[in-house]
Amino acid sequence: MPNPIDAAARATPDPLARRIRGLSDRTIAWLFVAPTIFLLLAINIFPLIWTVRLSFTNYRANRPNEEVEFVGLRNYIRILTDDGIWANMQTTAHFLFWTLFFQVLIGFTLAWLINRKFKGNDLLTTLIVLPMMLSPAVVGNFWTFLYQPQIGLVNYMVELLTGTPASSFSMLGPGGYAPWSIIIVDTWMWTPFVMLICLAGLRSIPDYIYEAAEIDRASKWRQFWTLTVPMVLPFLMLAVLFRGIENFKMFDMVVLLTGGGPGNETLLASIDLKREAFEKWRTGYSSAYAIILFVTVFGLASIYVKALNKVKER
Repeated sequence: MPNPIDAAARATPDPLARRIRGLSDRTIAWLFVAPTIFLLLAINIFPLIWTVRLSFTNYRANRPNEEVEFVGLRNYIRILTDDGIWANMQTTAHFLFWTLFFQVLIGFTLAWLINRKFKGNDLLTTLIVLPMMLSPAVVGNFWTFLYQPQIGLVNYMVELLTGTPASSFSMLGPGGYAPWSIIIVDTWMWTPFVMLICLAGLRSIPDYIYEAAEIDRASKWRQFWTLTVPMVLPFLMLAVLFRGIENFKMFDMVVLLTGGGPGNETLLASIDLKREAFEKWRTGYSSAYAIILFVTVFGLASIYVKALNKVKER
């Protein structure tokens, strides 16, 4: 059977073949990379530049024929001095902190338990990972049903354990339960992701390190704090970075469960941004809002990555 590469070389016209043979490896590499770079610029960089431009105007997407006025930093000043937006940012920070706290705590614990090989280990790992394989739309609808006051399993369990009538409260309604309901759902769905990263870190630790610690008569507790935690810490920090960025942008789950309500209890910054852009049609204002959120995430992530690199160098 003829080699397809040789066949392609024979089919290439002589003038073109001479030109290709005259190209350096660096030029050929750029020819392969150039389409990807072009797509990256077209899909990511250009919209970002366009958004920055719009953020300095009063442009409204639903009024394309209206004259666009350059307003300078007015949109940014209005956003940074708006008490409602700061309240939304506090709600986002509350959601971000508690989801990361529970996901790291439970995820690392599960990884540590699963790393201690036992019968049924693989089956248990598969079952734990199932939630993160589901679509957010499926998870949102599933938990909305579980949170129903009349027929929901959650209210029934609360009534069974505490005696509180199931129909007397709503997990997604007024009363302060809605934010915690979303935190529970996100923790249930994404703790397996943190668990897998921590499990990879635990299984990357060589066995001879623990053997040497046992020879030195180090207790299990001391081995855990002086060997396990420091060596898994970079993996744990990486998981926090990924989940932190994703949870800061959380949108679909909250919309499906509460829509930002009741009132503004679960109104995250991402949902407020969507309302400004596609319900109030304040495109220039929402562009400035988006840039502020982008700079916030980028700045915090950059500081965090520097800290992560220092931990890796230890």
